[in-house]
Amino acid sequence: MLLHRTGPRAQVSPVSEVGLGLWGKLNPDELGPQALARCLIVYPWTQRYFASFGNLSSPAAIMGNPKVAAHGRTVMGGLERAIKNMDNIKATYAPLSVMHSEKLHVDPDNFRLLADCITVCAAMKFGPSGFSPNVQEVWREPSRTWTTSRPPMRHSV
Repeated sequence: MLLHRTGPRAQVSPVSEVGLGLWGKLNPDELGPQALARCLIVYPWTQRYFASFGNLSSPAAIMGNPKVAAHGRTVMGGLERAIKNMDNIKATYAPLSVMHSEKLHVDPDNFRLLADCITVCAAMKFGPSGFSPNVQEVWREPSRTWTTSRPPMRHSV
């Protein structure tokens, strides 16, 4: 259960409970590949980080690429960690942050783009009645934390 510190005693956030409820209704193995593929198609410059994934030459190639699908599932595992560890997000993401910023040199803005694609795919899954503006606000809480917990990219001189 997610805890937010509001004073000397920790309390369960209703926002966090709603977020966990939404998460429980999703299939991460479906949503992750859809969201990553959408990101690579809508924001083609993000493909530069995935050169080893093979054919990314068209939307159909991206949607059918098993490496894109596998990495999308991996991304959803990371988002699940964020949802389950909102009270300790920085420590949870420290190893991933170092890898993405120092080893892979991923521009942190790309995490925001991917989070937006995850939100779009979730909205398509739930539909307008299940993904109202209020629900979207709740949904964005973990992804906002997820995208802002990454360190700035370090450039070597």
